[in-house]
Amino acid sequence: MERQSFSALDHHAVLSGADDGFPWFAGAMLALESCDVMRMRLEKLAHADEEAEQEAVLMMGEKFAAAYEAVSGWLAGATPAAIIDRYREYVAANARRLSADHH
Repeated sequence: MERQSFSALDHHAVLSGADDGFPWFAGAMLALESCDVMRMRLEKLAHADEEAEQEAVLMMGEKFAAAYEAVSGWLAGATPAAIIDRYREYVAANARRLSADHH
């Protein structure tokens, strides 16, 4: 798996303990990163062709798998930071795949 890089703000938030139990900055980054993936997916779905149908099926499967993994992790004691980091990995992988498809 590819190592994800973090910004100086991520490092500051981690090192300063500023999250008070919840990784606010990582959560905000997840929201922003997800918006780009949603934009690329909507562009693909707008074509309403076979690739769009495949993307919809893939997307739903990924959503269920990610939700199951998050709940399982939470029940097993995973921290909010670990769950958000994992979601960010999924989002980054989708961004790479969709941008490769786009070009």
